[in-house]
Amino acid sequence: MPAAPALTAANLIDPQALMTVRSLELRARAVVEGFWSGMHRSPYHGFSVEFTEYRQYTPGDDPRYLDWRVYARSDRYFIKKYEDETNLRCYLLSDLSKSMNFGTRGFTKAAYAATLAATLAYFLHLQGDAVGLLTFDERVREFLPARGRAGHLRQIMLALEKPAGGTATDVVTPIERITSLIRKRGMVVLISDFLAPLDKLERNLVALTAGGHEVTIFQVLDPAELDLGLKAPALLEDVESNRTLYIDPAVARADYVNRFGAHSEALQLVCRKLGIDYQRVTTDRPLELSLFDLLQQRMRRGRQVRRARGSTGAGGGK
Repeated sequence: MPAAPALTAANLIDPQALMTVRSLELRARAVVEGFWSGMHRSPYHGFSVEFTEYRQYTPGDDPRYLDWRVYARSDRYFIKKYEDETNLRCYLLSDLSKSMNFGTRGFTKAAYAATLAATLAYFLHLQGDAVGLLTFDERVREFLPARGRAGHLRQIMLALEKPAGGTATDVVTPIERITSLIRKRGMVVLISDFLAPLDKLERNLVALTAGGHEVTIFQVLDPAELDLGLKAPALLEDVESNRTLYIDPAVARADYVNRFGAHSEALQLVCRKLGIDYQRVTTDRPLELSLFDLLQQRMRRGRQVRRARGSTGAGGGK
């Protein structure tokens, strides 16, 4: 996927450098602040107003759109633009299974996925949105309901800092759990490598989308997983089963690439059928781009909803 045009390489943080920061919250803050800095310096600055831009209140503005949080901090009145995009309830589902412990760039997929989840949580929290978290391996490990109050973000960060473990990956159980727990419509972001059977996934995603939830999937992969990035025969250990396998890349690469491609295409097909936003991200991709992708998707969905409301209103007036 090409880099977002509003963000240049000079504005992006190399994930390898980012992962040297020990604090997960500081990593998330660096990504979000870098993102906004890049957006404000770019010719695409107008993109951001649908989400967090403010202008000072002037007489005649609708006082319903005053942002009282900003007033409490600055003692000045500001209007938040495009108010219909606010008050989001978002649940982050983050994979902490053993397969996420793989990595060839000096850090693991688990570290990258946790930083992505933390970045989204930090960004949404700044908007005053309610954020919840569910972590999982072959079972649900931890659940935090969606809240926007002070201190809740820190709880999310602490949960995401816990090491990956378990014995397998099960993306079905967390979807079943979150579907049973949330009643109000919201956004669900599922972050995993999805290196698990997909036979029951579609049925459970149907139940989630049928509830009116906006669903986004981030498939996090190490670059070496895309093409079996081995240069010579090697003994490899399966991080979940602990089995040791001898792999000759000259013999195995073609079959591996075909199987991996078929698995990935099956996942993307499910997403297309259900209208779910899908992003494949490799751990060498700057996280600002994933944040940009998510906001673009929300902008697109918001425009579709407004057009649908407009056409319904027009039809109702005839």
